[in-house]
Amino acid sequence: MKRKKALITGITGMDGSILSEQLLDKGYEVHGIIRRSSTSNLDRIKGIYKGSHDLSSNLHLHYGDLSDSNSLNGIVKNVQPDECYNLAAQSDVRISFDKPEYTADITGVGVLRMLEALMFFKPDCRFYQASSSELFGVAYEAPQNEKTRMHPRSPYGVAKLFGYTTAVNYRESYGIHASNGILYNISSNYI
Repeated sequence: MKRKKALITGITGMDGSILSEQLLDKGYEVHGIIRRSSTSNLDRIKGIYKGSHDLSSNLHLHYGDLSDSNSLNGIVKNVQPDECYNLAAQSDVRISFDKPEYTADITGVGVLRMLEALMFFKPDCRFYQASSSELFGVAYEAPQNEKTRMHPRSPYGVAKLFGYTTAVNYRESYGIHASNGILYNISSNYI
C-alpha cells in the first residue's frame, strides 16, 4: 500500500508540530515547509526531526515561503502531496496592526499562492486551511459557526477572511478539495 504524503506549512509552530507527530504515527510521509532564517526555529520538532542526513526518516523539510510562488510551486511539484495543511501565518493580532501589508501577504495571499500551486501541480490534493475565530471580530452570537456574520476587527482577521473565502472559491470554482477549520485559541502541553 502506498504511503500517504502530507505537506504542512507552519510545521515548526505548535499546531504543525503536533499534527506532524500524529501523521507520522499513522504512517504518513510528512513534508514541512520552513522559512530560511539566521537562527534555527526547529525546537518544536526536534524530537521527531533527525536531520536531512537521516535517510530512514519519514519527515522531510523544504525551504520555502508563502510569499514566494516559485518555492511553493517547486515543492508541490516535487513532493506531490496527497494532503496539504496550511497552518502558517503571521498570527500575532497585535503585530498585524504594525505590519498589515506583511500580514495580508503571508496570511491572506499566501493561501492563494498555495492553492494555485496545488491547482497546477497536484489538483487532487486535499487542502486544509486553518482559519481563525478572528474572522468573527466582535460576534454577539454564541456559539459561532460558518453562518455567523464575519466582521474581522484586525488586519490579521481580514487576512484570515481572505484566506477562508479563497479556499471556498477554489472549492466551488475549480473543484479543489479545500476545507476550512475555524480555530480558537488553544493551549498545549507540547509548548
